[in-house]
Amino acid sequence: MDEFVPRSEQSLQPDQKNGKKKILDWAKAILLALILAVLIRMFVFEPFNVSGPSMQDTLFTGDLVMVDKLIYDFREPHRGEVVVFHAPEQQDFIKRVIALPGETIEAKNNKIFINGKMINEPYISEDNRTLDFDQVKVPPGDVFVMGDNRINSKDSRDIGPVPISKIVGRAEFVYYPFDHIQFLW
Repeated sequence: MDEFVPRSEQSLQPDQKNGKKKILDWAKAILLALILAVLIRMFVFEPFNVSGPSMQDTLFTGDLVMVDKLIYDFREPHRGEVVVFHAPEQQDFIKRVIALPGETIEAKNNKIFINGKMINEPYISEDNRTLDFDQVKVPPGDVFVMGDNRINSKDSRDIGPVPISKIVGRAEFVYYPFDHIQFLW
């Protein structure tokens, strides 16, 4: 015959076990979420804080941008994409890819020419000037990047073509401030 246990003690013991199990389950879930967040941040997406006027009127100081760090593991950058890269100044820059490996780029009369043909740049406002510069041949494995605010941008015209290996990733969208949320492709 079983030993007599008062009802108050019977209901207390399983609840204590359930409470400890619930706490352990929550702790495991939180730990897993933190590990996943760190892995995603390290290998997949990374936030980037825009600083400076070089990408105006597309991006502004204080904009927070989400950067896809995996895309260029599967393909090369395309013309017109906004990329974040490690600049020689030991900081990251955000600029637009204008010319691809092997292409020749030059600026004449506020227009960009790739291999002698003028390109369409719908992201540049009509009053935005691009000062002339002589032809530059983009080496294999590099891209030529420029800011959208051509008069006020330190880019490949100053630092030279950017090795694709120095590109952190493609800027996908602005997620803050909320009134400036937009996709960048």
